Amino acid sequence: MAMTRTQAELLAAQVLDWLAGDPARIGAFMAACGTDPAALRAQAGTPEMLLAVLDFLLSDEAMLLACCADLGIAPTAPAMAQAALPGGAQYHWT
Repeated sequence: MAMTRTQAELLAAQVLDWLAGDPARIGAFMAACGTDPAALRAQAGTPEMLLAVLDFLLSDEAMLLACCADLGIAPTAPAMAQAALPGGAQYHWT
């Protein structure tokens, strides 16, 4: 079942909130994105930032599984959300 863009944005926002709940995780995310807290707050709801959140989560299987367990979602949900966001369907592993 495909995810709508609205559902994907909501899930990505929940993942961002989950990341923000741990200083090490949110710090690693900001370092990977090259952003700072002020820029993150300003861009948190943009499709680009939400896609970056999901990309970051999907880059680490242990983090993905921990997040999904904490949020009570299937481990496949973040990838489905990624595909539903602008630019997410064009993601390539290679």
